[in-house]
Amino acid sequence: QVHLVESGGGSVQSGGSLRLSCAASGYAYSRYHMGWFRQGSGKEREGVAAIDNGGATTYADSVKGRFTISLDNAKNTLSLQMNSLKPEDTAMYYCAAAQGTPSPWYSLLNKRSYNYWGQGTQVTVSS
Repeated sequence: QVHLVESGGGSVQSGGSLRLSCAASGYAYSRYHMGWFRQGSGKEREGVAAIDNGGATTYADSVKGRFTISLDNAKNTLSLQMNSLKPEDTAMYYCAAAQGTPSPWYSLLNKRSYNYWGQGTQVTVSS
């Protein structure tokens, strides 16, 4: 059973930074593609950043240049460094994972590319 647990969320003022972590158990990260998603109040869950099995990264336009996704295979930990945070970044952030070759029809920023999800960690950015 794959288990993902996010941590690192909290409240921060505009322009501040947070680093989210996702600890995985039940498998090795190197065998999976991973991603970070977020869901604001009353909104659909959207992809924020993703990293494939070869280490290639993808970012949503809204966070590109501000957020950085990385993983530590030895520690089975996925991270999301978030800088220059804005109020519109306020959301519940989720870690996601999937094994095997991603669907050719969906990008890694599409929730349909994943079948394992963490419980989420709240990020709140105030003006």
